[in-house]
Amino acid sequence: MPDATSVVSLPGGLVLRQARPADLDQIGALLTERMSSADAVDHRLVVTDPDAGWGSCAVVTDGDRVVSTATLLDEELRIGGLRLPAGQVELVATDREYEGRGLVRALMRWAHDRSAARGHVVQVMIGITYFYRRFGYEYAIDIQPALPLRTLPPADDPTALRPARPSDLPALTALQDAAQSGFDVTMPHSVPCWRWLLAHEASTVWAVERAGAVVASGRTLPPDDEEILLAEGAAADEAAAADLLRGVAALVPGGQVRGAGRLGTVWRDLLRDEERPPAEQYYVRIPDPAALLDRLRPVLWNRLVTAGIDHGGRDLVISTFGAHHRIPVHADGLGEVSTGGPMQAPASMGGAGVAPDYLPALLFGPHGIDGLSRIRPDVYCGPEKELYQALFPPLTADLLTYYLPY
Repeated sequence: MPDATSVVSLPGGLVLRQARPADLDQIGALLTERMSSADAVDHRLVVTDPDAGWGSCAVVTDGDRVVSTATLLDEELRIGGLRLPAGQVELVATDREYEGRGLVRALMRWAHDRSAARGHVVQVMIGITYFYRRFGYEYAIDIQPALPLRTLPPADDPTALRPARPSDLPALTALQDAAQSGFDVTMPHSVPCWRWLLAHEASTVWAVERAGAVVASGRTLPPDDEEILLAEGAAADEAAAADLLRGVAALVPGGQVRGAGRLGTVWRDLLRDEERPPAEQYYVRIPDPAALLDRLRPVLWNRLVTAGIDHGGRDLVISTFGAHHRIPVHADGLGEVSTGGPMQAPASMGGAGVAPDYLPALLFGPHGIDGLSRIRPDVYCGPEKELYQALFPPLTADLLTYYLPY
């Protein structure tokens, strides 16, 4: 992994290295040309932040010219009380003249090497349709659809809505944690990310204040003439949720509020009854299945105990067909994961099978092993159906990425 001084030589005399302060203007110009000026602002916020810094960004250069760039953010994926270090790749751009030369592939290799060095056991991202599957990512976790409201609730004080401030960070974090507490898989905004979101231009974080305390928050994209999108809504109570919705609607008088609802019954009762849009999903990459399964042992053990399944003295066997993983079941927990070679017929060993590209969906997705087995012939429980259904149930998720996935 390139550090501040090392470089990687690429074909054609190009060089991949860690970005430097002197690169800031060129990276900003490249991001502005290929994406938007707001992305250049976002990049500056990240690399000048002490919790991320220049080590989070890499560039490919042709002499003194920056021709491609990517940034890796530190994240945390939470599941069953367990916190998994994760990475998120963002701000990827290549000069048009240099497309088709494998520069993004080289930068993704840099990002994954850096992610491993940072201790990440999984990567999560949103990105171009299909494109990132070429780099080991698979669609796994549903993105909540953005649906329109058919009406608006009454509100106590619509004027209470205001842009959030840095001093609101403790309240924003608390509201976020409370809103996510009802989901099985979550990825909250880190404190550094909150700082960037409050300062950048791509979206606005709003706060509803009552008696000097922040009681609701949400995030919007810049409104158009007819509609505004509200996402990441969180509220201390139903009245605060109503105030948030009313306040956001007032930003576009006579317009439509559309959003991904998690504002309790206030949102659910007001959603327009219409056909849900096509599915959108987050990308997930698992660099080392054995390492991730090993980290997940407490979660898997708790599911076994909760289901009341006695599997003591035997091994759990999960085959990805090109390899297989064994997890011993002891009286007081699960033993360390051991990995072996190809296992084409895990059912004959009492085990379950899952194609490697469906492992992220199995571990973090909404279908569970039973649901996946209904749509994929290369995912199945084997003879011990009850056991593996308990180990890999359907999961609800609420992931917060740097950019809104809408």
